[in-house]
Amino acid sequence: MKLTLSALFSVLVASSATASFIGGSQQEQQPLKLGLGSLKDALDQGKQRVSTLLEKASELTGESIDKLDSTLKDTWSEMELLYPNVISQLQMKSQPKFKINKKPESFWDFQVLNKDKVALSDYQLRVKKTDPAALGVDTTKQYSGYLDDVQEDKHWFYWFFESRNDPKNDPVILWLNGGPGCSSLTGLFFELGPSSIDKKLKPVHNPYSWNANASVIFLDQPVNVGYSYSSQSVSNTVAAGKDVYAFLELFFQQFPEYLNLPFHMAAESYGGHYIPAFAAEVLSHPDRAFNLTSVLIGNGLTDPLNQYPEYETMACTYENGYKPVLDEASCDSMTNSLPRCLSLIDSCYNSESVFSCVPASIYCNNGQIGPYQKTGRNVYDVRKMCEGSDLCYEGLDYIGEYLNQDSVKEKLGAEVERYESCNMDINRNFLFAGDWMKPFHKDVISILENQVPVLIYAGDKDFICNWLGNQAWSNALKWPGHKQFKNTELSNIVVNGTTVGEAKNYDIFTFARIYNAGHMVPYDQPVGALSVLNRWISGDYTLVGKK
Repeated sequence: MKLTLSALFSVLVASSATASFIGGSQQEQQPLKLGLGSLKDALDQGKQRVSTLLEKASELTGESIDKLDSTLKDTWSEMELLYPNVISQLQMKSQPKFKINKKPESFWDFQVLNKDKVALSDYQLRVKKTDPAALGVDTTKQYSGYLDDVQEDKHWFYWFFESRNDPKNDPVILWLNGGPGCSSLTGLFFELGPSSIDKKLKPVHNPYSWNANASVIFLDQPVNVGYSYSSQSVSNTVAAGKDVYAFLELFFQQFPEYLNLPFHMAAESYGGHYIPAFAAEVLSHPDRAFNLTSVLIGNGLTDPLNQYPEYETMACTYENGYKPVLDEASCDSMTNSLPRCLSLIDSCYNSESVFSCVPASIYCNNGQIGPYQKTGRNVYDVRKMCEGSDLCYEGLDYIGEYLNQDSVKEKLGAEVERYESCNMDINRNFLFAGDWMKPFHKDVISILENQVPVLIYAGDKDFICNWLGNQAWSNALKWPGHKQFKNTELSNIVVNGTTVGEAKNYDIFTFARIYNAGHMVPYDQPVGALSVLNRWISGDYTLVGKK
């Protein structure tokens, strides 16, 4: 999911879960309404306020404002005028919300200190053997605990499930939810893990769990997400990637029995940022102890310049594979704001500066996602209205209640007083660091050039990270096989005699559209999702045919 859902477009506008979470709440920002006579005065006042905001952004990011041209300053003034509630929340650092209950050393079964790499000397891994019968989530071998950066007081929670099939030979998968700011335990219990959680807060066995033929690690990152915590903060994808690399090194050091198995990294939603950057970080370490076999991105946000034009297509035309869901006025509004949106994204791509990228995020999310959110529809599934919590699914509330039970936290070794599925402070931190609109598709090119296979899959009923946008950026990606991939036709994916989607592949790059699935493909189509995963991790990168 999401913010797992991935999208919580939150506070900004769009707020979705894995939506400003690319995954998140359905709040909307109200533009300031002014008469023509007061417009000039408001602009002048806005410039004064924006000057202070720019100084604050410079202080937080270290980027100088000395060379900012008047056009950029005017753009910030315009954003402050149009979306004052957003600009007023500018922050890039946050503190943990809840009390921390540190476990004694005696609680842990293992404490692993890095022995080999000086660069990781500040990290340690704490490990708790989780009795499979204690929680009833699965019957396989399980470990949970924390990766600690002792020097910077950062602590990331993880939960590992061994494969139900052949753990000595089956691959290992790292799963991450998005947001940014959403717990990967949402993916565990709502999408692809060994159990879901029912209304009575009891685990319900999932026969289509992704650990059917693979061991799976669920990692809460960045810090202050889910059960993870810190007195520090992380506000960008690149910094988060360095921590994930450290976790993997220490995990495989502690569990060498998994070290030489195939290893895959998978994520959804804002994971379209995470996976390219995290894989690039892993590949930048030729002395790494583990191999990277492939990466998978589900309904991700990776290349905004090619994805944002498809929001209007998805909401307003029959090309979406469903039907139009917005009225003509809303669609016209999206069309009219798109050229300016793309211009701002292009500026962000060219500079990758917070001063260019923040206005692009605010303007584009309000212009292209805002009209949809105003309807109250589920941003993760165009067929549904939003229900339950801000993340639009009632079942997500049960997960939070379950993980906040003292008995569950004690068995897992969770040290936070309270679990939250998504942290909106983290979401804002990433947005106001300019992370949202940066061109992470460039890292996908590097991954492919390093001969690591890449799967881009998308449920075709999702709005927030829709399949049209993912298809568009996949076709536009300028990797060595670009021409051949773009010219390849889609072919049917058939599972048990039923066509569950369509895919195209050239060499080690694959795009798959999954029919009748929203943002969280394993939730809506568990059989098809597991079949696609099993084919992929077995080395069948075409995904098509009858199986």
